[in-house]
Amino acid sequence: MITRYLLPALAVVSFGFAVLQMTKAQQKPPPVSPPVEPARSLYPNTVAGAGIVEPETENISIGTHLPGVAKAVHVRVADRVTAGDLLFELDDRQLAAEWDVRAATLASAKAQERKLLDMPRAEELPPLRAKVAEMRANLADKTKLYERSKRGELSSSVSEEELIGRQMAMEVAGAQLTKARADLALTEAGAWEPDRLVAAAAVKQAEAQLAQTRTELDRLKVTAPRVRRAGPTREAGLPPDADLVGFKVLQVNVRPGEYVATTQGQALIVLGYVGKLHVRVDVDENDIGRFRPGIPGTASPRGNPGQQYPLKFVRVEPYVIPKRSLTGGNTERVDTRVLQVIYAIDAPDPPLYVGQQLDVSLDAGRQ
Repeated sequence: MITRYLLPALAVVSFGFAVLQMTKAQQKPPPVSPPVEPARSLYPNTVAGAGIVEPETENISIGTHLPGVAKAVHVRVADRVTAGDLLFELDDRQLAAEWDVRAATLASAKAQERKLLDMPRAEELPPLRAKVAEMRANLADKTKLYERSKRGELSSSVSEEELIGRQMAMEVAGAQLTKARADLALTEAGAWEPDRLVAAAAVKQAEAQLAQTRTELDRLKVTAPRVRRAGPTREAGLPPDADLVGFKVLQVNVRPGEYVATTQGQALIVLGYVGKLHVRVDVDENDIGRFRPGIPGTASPRGNPGQQYPLKFVRVEPYVIPKRSLTGGNTERVDTRVLQVIYAIDAPDPPLYVGQQLDVSLDAGRQ
C-alpha cells in the first residue's frame, strides 16, 4: 500500500518543487538603482580624473630631528600656528645637564685666559724689586770685602784661601743679582704669547662645544617651518616674516610620553595652509594627449554629485608617476601611470575637508 501510493506522491511533489525553483532561478532580478548617482560631466569632450583635496601648501608632514620620548605637545588639531611656533618637544634632561657641564668648562677657560691677559699682578712686582735691591746690596758688600782682602794680601795679613773664598762669594752674589733681575723682567713681561694663544683656543673650543649642545637642545624642540606665500620667483635667502604663510594643524600623531623615532615617512604632525583648497587630479596616461594646461574643470564630492565646484588651473607636475590607489595606503599601486595636475577650488569657503576625494571633469574641448 505504502509502496504503491506514497512513493509516487512524493515523486510528484518533488518534481513540482524542482520546477518551481528552476522557474524562479530563471527570472531576472529587477534593476537596482545605485544609492548615489555618479557625477555627470558638463562638457561634451571631457577628461575625467580622480582628485583629492589638499592644502595650498600641500600636506606638510612634520618629523623629528632626533629620536626620544615626547616631553610635551603644544598643539591640537585645528590650531592655527605660524612659522617658528613650538609644536612639540622631546625629553632634554641629559642635554640640559651636559649644557651645565660645558658652561662651567667655558667659564674656567675664560678665567684662565683672563689670568694670562692680566699678568703681571701688581702684588707680584714689589717683592721681586725688593729682592733685586737686596741682591744688589749683597753684591756691593761682597765686592767691598773682596777688595779689602785683596789689599790685605799685599800686606800678607790675608791668606790666599780667604781671598779666594771672598772672590767666590762676590761672584755668587753677582749671579744672585742677575737671577733676581731676570725674575723681575720675566714677571714684568707678562704671559708668554703662545700661552695666550693656547688659552684663547681653549675658550673657542669651549664656546663651540657649548654652541653644539645648544643646537642639540634646539633640535629637541620641533617648530613650524618657514614657507613663503605663492608668488613670483625671488632671489635665494630667507623670506621676510611678513611673507610667510600660517598653518592649520590637520593631524596630531604624537602624545606626551610616547617614543618617537626618525623613521622616514612617519608624520608626527601634519600641517597645511588651508586658506585656499587645491585639488590634486590624476589624469590617466591614456588621456594625457587630450589634456592641455589651463583648461577649466569642475569637481563633485564623492556621494554628492549634485554639488559641483569650479576649478582654476594652477600648475602641472611634469612627471608621470605610478598611480596610487586612493585607499589611504602609501604603497598601494595599480598597473597604470598618471599625470598629476593641481587645480584650485574657485569657490569661497567650500564645505570640503583635506583628504576628501572628488570626481573631476576637465573641459578637453577648450585650449
